[in-house]
Amino acid sequence: MTNTVLYSMYRDSILSSERNRDPKRLLTSGFRAYSQNDEDGMIQEIFQRIGVSNRTFIEFGVGDGTENNTLYLLLAGWRGLWIDGNNTNAASINQQFSSFFQSGELMFQHQFVTRDSINGIIEKSNLSGEIDLLSIDIDGNDYWVWEAISQVQPRVVVVEYNAVFRPPIAVVADYDDNFVWDGTSYYGASLKALESLAIKKGYVLVGCSLSGINAFFIKRELVMDKFCAPYTAENHFEPPRFGFYKIGALDMHPPGIGNYQKL
Repeated sequence: MTNTVLYSMYRDSILSSERNRDPKRLLTSGFRAYSQNDEDGMIQEIFQRIGVSNRTFIEFGVGDGTENNTLYLLLAGWRGLWIDGNNTNAASINQQFSSFFQSGELMFQHQFVTRDSINGIIEKSNLSGEIDLLSIDIDGNDYWVWEAISQVQPRVVVVEYNAVFRPPIAVVADYDDNFVWDGTSYYGASLKALESLAIKKGYVLVGCSLSGINAFFIKRELVMDKFCAPYTAENHFEPPRFGFYKIGALDMHPPGIGNYQKL
């Protein structure tokens, strides 16, 4: 009970700031149902503002299926594709979600995602063109894989950023087909780097999770005046609060060193 009260007080103190009371920001909409942090609520709010198209999602890096950004949508009547390369996760998904496979609501590809394989994996599941949501969380090559995706055109993209690097720093870890995250701060791309990539692909940044883990991007033509401008990393960056929803967890990963490309 004490931890719950302290968590609520901490969250309320952050959200009560003048910056975060802006109704066009997404932060106060966040809640956790099946997501790792508050992404479920923020995704729901985004689609309440822009509407839905075909209620179709793709997510890769879904874990064992019980904690990710699209399970809540699946249970709410959406359909889509999950991709994960871990054998243990695949066994869990195949066991727990067999009824969703049989109904056609969910497809699963047990494959390790690379920038060269991602379009073929999606095509194999007979998905193409517009989908509502793409969620990317592979702890490393997220930037490079998003850059490579052309098989589908998601209206909304959720992607993990490396909150160690604050704006205006724009860096991305070197691409490595065999990259496996070692639990340190060496992974992925800064928010500013992802903002730049998003602009090239026709998206704008509309928010970040309170925990400083995920960033939310929307197709430029859908934004209108429904979100908090300017759509920049400087405006929407949230610092690392990785333990925010997990009592006892660290707010930052231990230091890790590797090669980054400067953009």
